Amino acid sequence: MGSAGNSRERQRQRRGQPAAAAAAAVQGRCGRFSMVKMVSHRELIALIVQQLNKFNPENQSLEDFLNESAVIQTLNVTEEKFVFDTLAGCTEYKSILDVVVNAFYVQDGRYCPISERNLYIVICYLATFQLEEIGLQHFSRIVKSLDTAKMQQFLRFFFNDLHLNTWIKDEWSHIYDSVYVKENLIDPLLRWQPKVQQLIEKLTDNLSNRSSTVRTSRVTQPKEFNLTAPKPRAIPPPSPAPLPVLPKRQPVPPSIYKPPKERKQLEEIKTKNIQKAKDLLLEANTNQFRCATIKPEKRENIHDSMESKPVFKAQKIQSKIDNIPIKLNTAAILREGALYQRKLEEELKRVENLQQGAGDSSEFLEWQKQMRGKDLEDQLAEIECRKLQGKLSYEEAVLAHQNVTQENKKKADLLREEKAELMHLCAEKRLQEQKEMKELVEQVMEGHKNVKQVKEKIQEHKQQIVQQVCEESGELLRQALEEQEEKNRKRYELIQQIRALESAPSIRHKFVDLTETGGHGLFGEMSVVELRERLALLKEAQKAAEEEKRDQIIHEKQAKEQLILDKLDQISQFRAELGRAAAFKQEEKKKSQPGERPMKDERILNLQKKIVEKTMERKKQAGLLKISPQKTRIVPSKDSFQWNHWKELEESRERQFRMLQHGFMDREAVQKKELIAAARTGAKACILRSDLK
Repeated sequence: MGSAGNSRERQRQRRGQPAAAAAAAVQGRCGRFSMVKMVSHRELIALIVQQLNKFNPENQSLEDFLNESAVIQTLNVTEEKFVFDTLAGCTEYKSILDVVVNAFYVQDGRYCPISERNLYIVICYLATFQLEEIGLQHFSRIVKSLDTAKMQQFLRFFFNDLHLNTWIKDEWSHIYDSVYVKENLIDPLLRWQPKVQQLIEKLTDNLSNRSSTVRTSRVTQPKEFNLTAPKPRAIPPPSPAPLPVLPKRQPVPPSIYKPPKERKQLEEIKTKNIQKAKDLLLEANTNQFRCATIKPEKRENIHDSMESKPVFKAQKIQSKIDNIPIKLNTAAILREGALYQRKLEEELKRVENLQQGAGDSSEFLEWQKQMRGKDLEDQLAEIECRKLQGKLSYEEAVLAHQNVTQENKKKADLLREEKAELMHLCAEKRLQEQKEMKELVEQVMEGHKNVKQVKEKIQEHKQQIVQQVCEESGELLRQALEEQEEKNRKRYELIQQIRALESAPSIRHKFVDLTETGGHGLFGEMSVVELRERLALLKEAQKAAEEEKRDQIIHEKQAKEQLILDKLDQISQFRAELGRAAAFKQEEKKKSQPGERPMKDERILNLQKKIVEKTMERKKQAGLLKISPQKTRIVPSKDSFQWNHWKELEESRERQFRMLQHGFMDREAVQKKELIAAARTGAKACILRSDLK
């Protein structure tokens, strides 16, 4: 209990530290109210009780509550400190004060109103914790300023020897340590008990003599002096004064009608900043990082490899493709059969519409195909123009980069000279510092010679102590090991005895009749023999159901195989017919294809001429400057492999366009090519017509 009491006392002290700091802050803050009129004890106690009724510790802290209270700030320093300390104490020691007040309401104060509870809490706190600080005289004044009957009743209940030594002490010991309660709470109350008893007797006498009439002395009433009232002074007439002359107004300055200079300066600064940003952007685009550029040897190898490649010549696609045997699954067969069936229905519907007088959309499709070819040709021309414009901007950027490189070279030479001078000065300064450091080290080493001998002696003494401690610890460890071995041996013997008892055989014979029931009185109760017979019957019924299900599955499978064979025959017929129709249509298109029409856009020719001129100019300037140009790529790439990949991709797109333009590959041939590439491991290859119209 002693440690618990000490911990509670430390908690109380920690809780009291913020209150003390806040009281000091209030004392410093309220120094300006030192000249305020004094307040009576009755009003102070009523103010404290009022603030306790308003205060809610769950919503706000005590310091914030007092700062918001305007009534407390009207008091002087002493009164405000008393009010603050009392409020803080009643809040902090509320648990032990509630013990006394609750017991008072149960025993002697049964008829006291509950609204006066905080009044008794304040009096109990002052009597328990503040009696030695404020003194008995000040405490008596506070008590006498309040209701005599209530105070006499409460003090007689609280300062009872029997109550203090019995249940009050026991209840307080549940909250704080019993030693702390006895020394700091109960003993001071017992020490003050005789003097407080005298105060209780005086209060009792006052109650008994209240009915007697009290003779009061006559109070002198002051009167005002009868003085002669002075005559009012006459108002002197106003003296004649000259009229004020208004100062001459200044003319309006001409700068009002002119625009301010600041606006013009801001426009100039804005123009300079825009020009500076453009210069920085140009410099950043020309001077990129080295990791994003290609070495000249590598670039030349790329161009040589691109130029040395043979020109791709598109060949005509054969009209017939060898049939490749491919195994089809059931889903593919059914899917292809449904496709051909749908196409057949569409074709029959189209024929019916034609018989009824509907028009054919083949002319519109042909016109649509021609317009799409023209759009594709325009797009490729636009792409070529953009590519040439990029090459032209590249040549211009290389020229600008060469100029910037020459300027940077001059700046680098100047920086190297300055760096050499600074390095020379730094080396001289470093040598001087090394000399000073060597001298300092020699001085320190001379002072450390005697210290080494003392350290060696201390080290030897410590080693001896360590050796002794090791010997003692080894002896203790040996004894502990012997004791542990003895314990383990006894445990082993005990375990052996327990195992011997458990291994003793126990003879248990129980005979079971499988033809008898268990006798539990259940409706579905049966013997083991009957259960086995029922299980055998269930197994036979299950086997018969399985055989029936198996036969049904076999019949369904045979019907499905027959359906698939019918679908395969239908598919083969459709393929043969569609292949012949597609071959016939392909031959007709070959005959109707016009010859090649090489076309070249004027914009492309002009851009190519400009690129050749810029390239020649760049090579001349590079030969004069004897520097290798570094290409600033518009599209960043990591190595020549990626460059070749994009180049080949562009060439393949151009080849496809030329083949579509000159008749080497029409829409059906493109679909055939994609089908062959996608169906190398899929369905059987065949030539399909895109539509049946």
